[in-house]
Amino acid sequence: MKKKKINLKDLKPSSEAGHSHNDGHNHGDQANNFKAYVPAIISFIMLIIGIVLDYFNTEFFKDWIRIVWYGVAYIPVGLPVVKEGWESIIKGDVFTEFFLMSIATIGAFVIGEYPEGVAVMLFYAVGELFQNAAVNRAKGNIKALLDVRPNEALVYRNKDYKSVNPETVEIGEKVKVRVGEKIPLDGILLSEKGSFNTAALTGESKPNTITKGEKVFAGSINMDGVIEIETTKEFKDSSIARILDMVQNATARKSKTELFIRKFARVYTPIVVFLAIGVTFLPYFFVNDYVFRDWLYRALIFLVISCPCALVISIPLGYFGGLGAASKNGILFKGASFLDAMTKINILVMDKTGTVTKGVFKIKEIKAFNWEESEFMKYLMAMEKQSTHPIATAILEYKEEGAGFEASKVSEIAGKGLKGTVNSKSVLVGNKALMIDNNIKISKEIDTIVESIVLVAIDNTFAGFVVIADELKEDAKETIVALHKKGIKKIIMLSGDKDSITQKVASELNIKEAKGGLLPEDKLNEVEKLKQNPKNKIAFIGDGINDAPVLAASDVGIAMGGLGSDVAIETADVIIQTDQPSKVVKAIQIGRSTRKIIWQNIGLAFGVKVIVLILGAGGLATMWEAVFADVGVALLAILNAVRLQKMKWD
Repeated sequence: MKKKKINLKDLKPSSEAGHSHNDGHNHGDQANNFKAYVPAIISFIMLIIGIVLDYFNTEFFKDWIRIVWYGVAYIPVGLPVVKEGWESIIKGDVFTEFFLMSIATIGAFVIGEYPEGVAVMLFYAVGELFQNAAVNRAKGNIKALLDVRPNEALVYRNKDYKSVNPETVEIGEKVKVRVGEKIPLDGILLSEKGSFNTAALTGESKPNTITKGEKVFAGSINMDGVIEIETTKEFKDSSIARILDMVQNATARKSKTELFIRKFARVYTPIVVFLAIGVTFLPYFFVNDYVFRDWLYRALIFLVISCPCALVISIPLGYFGGLGAASKNGILFKGASFLDAMTKINILVMDKTGTVTKGVFKIKEIKAFNWEESEFMKYLMAMEKQSTHPIATAILEYKEEGAGFEASKVSEIAGKGLKGTVNSKSVLVGNKALMIDNNIKISKEIDTIVESIVLVAIDNTFAGFVVIADELKEDAKETIVALHKKGIKKIIMLSGDKDSITQKVASELNIKEAKGGLLPEDKLNEVEKLKQNPKNKIAFIGDGINDAPVLAASDVGIAMGGLGSDVAIETADVIIQTDQPSKVVKAIQIGRSTRKIIWQNIGLAFGVKVIVLILGAGGLATMWEAVFADVGVALLAILNAVRLQKMKWD
């Protein structure tokens, strides 16, 4: 069965299509849905009336009247299929389901089995309608994404705010967003504070509060007060536009199973057609009481059963359901092939900073010798104001204000720290090497600290130190435990941070193998070594910024926090939008659930078809059993695939 590529332009949000009310239902779409069922309803009513008249052996319902009646009943559901089959033949594609159904049902009319001819086509048409409904339902998560596409932007131009199409807004323009409205483009917040609902982008229901100067993303909903932003990207480059494009492309990237089934159907269908021809004519040479009509009937059953609808519809639908379920949970797969790949992973390699830790330095400990902590910190903060290093940023978040403390004559000593004067006192701020160079005697306990440490000397005397550490993410520990439970026995941490810190974090997380002090190329070399064993299926989790080479080299590259990372969207195969490592476990669960349902459908379809084919060849199955083997099994497979959209993964 041919499947159309899903075009996002065709999936307009309900607010843009038809006549929409605040109840969220689209009445125009409902009318169109009912209209699609009208031909099947007409055929069904006429078929039932015809069967009743046949049952009571009504006098007038005979000969040409009976033929015309069933012929008219056949046209509403049969004509579109026959037309589609003919158009496919003209294009050189003979063995399609449309051709099979046309030949089988017209053949039934030829041998006088009019009710069965109408019934087969009717059930096939109803099956197609249910299939379309299931596919449309599976598209629901993409439609939800499209619903967050902003359709207007209030831009400040010519001393006033004007409503324009977001696609016309340029970088650097000021945009106003009212309460309940969607952020039209990526930008930075100009207002003091804002609260945003990012559920449609990340799957995270908790509102995200940010402050002035921080990033905001297109598609987020402003929850609290009128805000202003300054755009940093054009609409076509915004996170939501790129995510939508990626989801669209994901439906086009087929899994190996899906590609195999499509190729198999191309071979399998013509084989069954030729077998049906053999079933019709070959018995003439081997059977004494050969009756052409009986063997043709058996051949028609063969044709109905041979239609590969259950496989070719339910398998893509299963993968599409998996992709949709993942996006609903803030996980973006770049294709169905990566849903499959996630189920085969047996080694997980991970970065540290930004993956299992927050990537934000915080003060862990302050120790001052012969100084009040607050005064000691004022000296330190006065010096660190001159630096842009992330450690300086962490120190400047200390609660005390450094009023009256100003640093002067500050100079940076490369690789060691800062030297300057604060309130007429000479101050040194930096590492152990800086203290040794200046003959400052330091405490021995410093050697036992593995985290980043800032040493301070005032007037050539050691005054104290501040320990700066990155924090573990809230779900980091539970993620490692859950991964082990899912059968990922080998977890390796590779980090650019110094080895002592890497080993400490790995120990806290119960990760047995860890290496620190690595450059990006070193991480790549480590992964390449693992790949030398063909049994190893490797996933790498990184932050998508400096880990691009390893993300690309792994069997599955997983990027954390992809919403704001262009590199992540470009390089990774799977993107965790919420920045939560536990989502990796959920991605594995969704991949496995999808694969399980796919193979259930394959087993169901082949099993039932083989049984009914054998029964049909032996004359033990009628066209009604053939209808079940085709349409019935297809519907069961579709219902099974739709289960993915209802599943919960904890």
